[in-house]
Amino acid sequence: MSTLERIERIKESGGWLERYRHDSVSCHCPMTFSIYLPPQAERGPVPTVYWLSGLTCTDDNFRTKAGAQRYAAELGLALVIPDTSPRGEGVADVPERYDLGQGAGFYVDATRTPWSEHYHMYDYVTHELPALVEANFPLVPGLKSISGHSMGGHGALICALKNSGAYRSVSAFAPICHPTVCGWGEGCFGAYLGDDREAWKAYDATELVAAGAEPIPMLIDHGTDDEFLPDQLHPQDLEAACRARGFPLTLRMQTGYDHSYHFIASFIGEHMAYHAAALK
Repeated sequence: MSTLERIERIKESGGWLERYRHDSVSCHCPMTFSIYLPPQAERGPVPTVYWLSGLTCTDDNFRTKAGAQRYAAELGLALVIPDTSPRGEGVADVPERYDLGQGAGFYVDATRTPWSEHYHMYDYVTHELPALVEANFPLVPGLKSISGHSMGGHGALICALKNSGAYRSVSAFAPICHPTVCGWGEGCFGAYLGDDREAWKAYDATELVAAGAEPIPMLIDHGTDDEFLPDQLHPQDLEAACRARGFPLTLRMQTGYDHSYHFIASFIGEHMAYHAAALK
């Protein structure tokens, strides 16, 4: 298991917000993540909520804009916030595009060169990172939930749907619900996974539900004024797939909200409470 290098430590809401760097076995490069340990962690292990961020983000966006640490402190939850992709010299990228390459890992395990050398975010988030943090911090082993925004909302949904029993609950803000039929998903899946569109379905929440994924409680919020809602997000497709299977989905359309962290900050407390209830 890789060695952790702490690069930041900040007192917040009675707990500690820390940032670490380590050499990733999955991504074959240094990776950075943040972790918030609530005050309750000083007395013993606590449950964990993983947060996956969206396109162009790092681990910094959520921890500075969402206001989740205050709720995590009140509820006794740790937050684990990975970066959104591998980065650094030698890591494949398309600098002129915000929706492919560094900052846009899409939480898949790439199979197509040059992406396949480093872009293994699915394995990193679901296996390597949980093992790493549970071995090094006061976290209850295996007691975790997952959430995310946009591309990260997509990531949270597929991580939960593809790993029955691994997470107690999943939630998402403005997730890309059907990536195999939207421009963002088609562009990244074609690059990372190749031309076989059937293979893409393994990383598509709507297709996973339709194909028989085990039920898990899902809470999803979309803003009605989200500029990406009509062309990229497709919550109606996931809702239809869940309805067809009697799958437990709470889909809320929040009037007037957009795609930004103003939207996330407005409802993050409700999402944290939802996960805390599931993690009891």
